[in-house]
Formats: sequence, structure tokens, C-alpha cells
Amino acid sequence: MKYFIVIVLASLLLAASCEKQQTSVVSDPNPYYRIMFYNTENLFDAVNDPLINDEEFLPTSTKKWTEKRYQEKLDHIAKVIRDLGNDTLPIMVGLCEVENRKTVDDLIGKTFLNGSDYKVIHHESPDSRGIDVALLYRSRYFQLLDSHFIKIHYPVDTTFKTREILYAHGILGGKDTIHVFVNHWPSRSSGEVQTRPLRVFVAETVKSKVDSILLKSPSAQIVITGDFNDEPMDLSVVSGLKAMLTYVNPSPSKLYDLTNQLKKGKPGGSYKYKGTWSTLDHMVVSGSLLDTTRILYSKPADLHVFQASYLLEADKENLGERPLRTYMGNFYQGGYSDHLPVYLDIRYRK
Repeated sequence: MKYFIVIVLASLLLAASCEKQQTSVVSDPNPYYRIMFYNTENLFDAVNDPLINDEEFLPTSTKKWTEKRYQEKLDHIAKVIRDLGNDTLPIMVGLCEVENRKTVDDLIGKTFLNGSDYKVIHHESPDSRGIDVALLYRSRYFQLLDSHFIKIHYPVDTTFKTREILYAHGILGGKDTIHVFVNHWPSRSSGEVQTRPLRVFVAETVKSKVDSILLKSPSAQIVITGDFNDEPMDLSVVSGLKAMLTYVNPSPSKLYDLTNQLKKGKPGGSYKYKGTWSTLDHMVVSGSLLDTTRILYSKPADLHVFQASYLLEADKENLGERPLRTYMGNFYQGGYSDHLPVYLDIRYRK
């Protein structure tokens, strides 16, 4: 009987050990950790929320936004996430223009992403349309230590409401700590010049948080991503965020906007407006992440635009191609988004 008890106890300890190993953070089979950002272009469910302005995306609206179309949109976004990851899903996925937590849960629960190890960081923002930012992270590869949302209190206009800034930090691949910000800065819909101070203020808010991190940890590795609604050379980036656009001899105390180099290749950006490509979707990193002697590091060339052929259509009004949108006005195209995803590979030493 005593031997039987010993065997049972040993079996239980072995099972617990195996379970612990399965849930612990592990190294990725690829020689990098891939982080992507995607503006999903109005990922709304088809249910009316009386607390926000979502009437445009309902079955009774001019757009005739139905559950079927909603599910198709979810499947499309899931396909992009899967294909962008090649043989493995991206470690982190920053999202913007998601209506609520339900849409994010449906994305990983009602598509072929179901069964993946994605966890969700999300918070209902005060945005009048209800659109939020969110972060998916693979819990096998990223041990979350903390996350919170940074509110935007614009002193010039206290009635102004916009998306909050998502902040998270944790241990990537069991190797080193990384800090991540997901952003969706105020749009230019009321005019670029008129709305410029809003984006500058949000950028300054992000920079203030970055400075507090670097004060405690001068060599912190930081990734700031999102739809800035501005180009790399605009005031919000170079003055508000104080991000550098050249990458020679990077300093740990400075930020570097890797997005600037995307203009040199094809398609020349992630968003196209009136025939011109723009780089509105950014990846900004701290100088420490560009230090190739660190266990985690990236190179400027590790930033890419994902431009699968199914994400594009012929630009009939202009030359070349443009993103295949879900809607063109009120006409349903059944496309993906008006933005292309961007992604950054973070390399690691084994």
C-alpha cells in the first residue's frame, strides 16, 4: 500500500510538472518574435449599443451591416493575422478601430484563431464612436507583468474625447522585459492643421510615460506602435514624441521611428489617400532595442508592410494599387481594411 501511495504521488507531481512546463513562457521556433499592428477599419458588431454612435454599422443602416458581414470581417482579419505570421502566429497583435471587447473576443473565439494561446488586453474608451485599441498577446511567449490605459486629458478643450493609450510590459520569450504602447491618435477629419495640436498633445503624453520608464530603467526596450494619423516627419512625431528618423549610433535614451524607411520601398506606405501612399501606421522603438549586442534586438530593416495580393485592388482613379476596403462609401466591397498591416521582427540570441 505504501508503494502504491508513493507511485500515485510521483505521478501527480510529474503531471503537475508537465502542466507547468506547458503553460510557461517558451522560446519561439522562429529566430524572431513578430509584433504586428493593424487598423481594422471599423470592426463593429451588428448589435446596437445605445451608449455610443454605432448606428452606421447596423442591419437597418444604409450600409446594411449584418451578422454575416460581421463574421466575414472577423474571418478576414484572422486570415491576415495567420498569413502575416507565416508558419507561426505573431507574438503580439496591436489593433485599432475595434468597437468593444466582444469584437476582440469574437476575433479569437469565432474564427480559426480559436484554440490559439492569444490573451486580450482591452478597455472601453471614451471615444464618441466607441472605437478602441486592443492588444492580443500569445501567453506562451509573453509573460504579462502589468498593463493599464493612459487617459487623455486635453487641457485646451476639456470636452475632447479620444482613444486611450494602451500600455503593457512583460517578459518576452523568457529572455528580457519589453514595454509596448498601442495608439490610435486623433484623426484629421476636421482638418490636418486644426487637429494637429491634438496629436501633438497625445504624443507628448506617450513621451512622458516613456521618460518615466527610462528614468527607472535607462536601457529599457520599448515599442510604440499604432495609427498616428501623421507622417514620421510631422510635428507630433519629431517634436511631441521626439523620435529620431535616422538610426546611426542609436542612444538608449532616445526613440527612433523606423516607419520613415517604408517610403523608400513598395507600396510606399500603409495607407493610400487620393493616389498618395502615407505612412500613418508606425513602429517606434527605444535605442536599446536597436543595440545588436542585446539578447533582444531589432534592425531598421526588420520593419515591413504586409502587402499580400488579396489585401489590394487596382486603383482605378490613380496609378497602381490601393488597399481593398470593406466599404467604399456605402458600397460593400467585402474587403479587409483601408490600411495595410505593419510588423516588426524582434530578433533574439539563443
